Amino acid sequence: MFRDRRDRFMREIQDGVAVFCSAPVSSRNSDVEYEYRQDSDFYYLTGFEEPESVAVFLPNHPEHKFVLFVRQRDKEKETWTGRRAGVEGAVQKFGANKAFNLEDLDKELPELLKDADTLYYRFGRNEEFNNRITKLLQRFQLTRPRTGKGITKIIDPASILHEMRSIKSLDDLKILRRAVEISAAGHLAAIRECRPGMYEYELEALIEYTFKKNGSVSPGYPTIVGAGANGTILHYNTNTDQIKDGDLVLVDAGAEYNFFTGDVTRTFPANGKFTEAQRDIYQLVLDAQLNAIDMVKPGATVNTINNRTVETLTEGMVRLGLLKGEIKKLIEDGAYRKFYMHRTSHWLGMDVHDVGMYQVNGSERALEPGMVLTVEPGLYISGNDNEVDPKYWDIGVRIEDDVLVTDNGYEVLSATAPKAINEIESVMRPNLG
Repeated sequence: MFRDRRDRFMREIQDGVAVFCSAPVSSRNSDVEYEYRQDSDFYYLTGFEEPESVAVFLPNHPEHKFVLFVRQRDKEKETWTGRRAGVEGAVQKFGANKAFNLEDLDKELPELLKDADTLYYRFGRNEEFNNRITKLLQRFQLTRPRTGKGITKIIDPASILHEMRSIKSLDDLKILRRAVEISAAGHLAAIRECRPGMYEYELEALIEYTFKKNGSVSPGYPTIVGAGANGTILHYNTNTDQIKDGDLVLVDAGAEYNFFTGDVTRTFPANGKFTEAQRDIYQLVLDAQLNAIDMVKPGATVNTINNRTVETLTEGMVRLGLLKGEIKKLIEDGAYRKFYMHRTSHWLGMDVHDVGMYQVNGSERALEPGMVLTVEPGLYISGNDNEVDPKYWDIGVRIEDDVLVTDNGYEVLSATAPKAINEIESVMRPNLG
């Protein structure tokens, strides 16, 4: 799989060369580091998870088309922090044609790049490495008049690589399906076990336990468990409040599996029974979501799906009395944004907000088979809003599924997480009596 990705990428860069740097290690506090997670682009091409590593791609090199710079084997350090691949492992286990110790980077990298005119490199969050590339380019500026060689052009590899990532291969989809399956299992566990009196962090622990039990090393993003008013905060993840009888609970959680992540949201009543007001809002959001999902097919656009969702939600909010006025004018004025602040969809893959263009040459990008996107309408009604019937105060609802664009339409990858009102209440009833 990684070899196929590299081969395709190198065909695209043709006479150029490409350099990728691993994600930097980040300090959490004192001498404690955050759990390390490799840069998605770097992993996508190499499968290499260790920090302090550099990958070089040289399509026209007679021998060394894929070169890795890695940490040196060190018995003492490996005793503390785990085994390292070293240069031997980089070749034998990860398919590098040649490998060097990272300490040799300043010596070997200029030699590897000296015959190229075009460098594919993405200036990013590793400032130290950005500076190293800048100095290397300055060196070529000085030597090119004498040698006639040296890099003169830099291109962001995202123009190629992120387009590769946006259309999922069969290998990609096999992994992503599993990530979404595990995500849905976590949501089902939360719906089954939730009851008034629990704390939000208890549901968070249950969800993430289910993820790990099924082979996920971690969530793909911080888990959101918002009960009652907390469900109206879009990215709430404090998860410390007690869940009260009568609360709706909004859970947004996705499992990461082999570097791909799910992204699923479900909303359910803590006591297992929707109130009439909760049912009104929930069914409106569900109707909007189902309509939006039905629009997913090749040739559709994310913007068209979002616009239809806004129409459905606005029509429903007028019907329920949340908004007053003519629907078209309310949409033109953005009145719906008081209750629906985000868009309906984003790409999904190795990153929860995955890479890929939404517009191409000034036009909305058409969906293609192999793309995966979320569909996630919501309504968020804060308390103490004098313009809203108090029965709707502190109701936050979001319903999110992960949807694959197929040749003829769509496939909902997260369908095993229940979302119809009767399904949710049926799942919760045996545990709540």
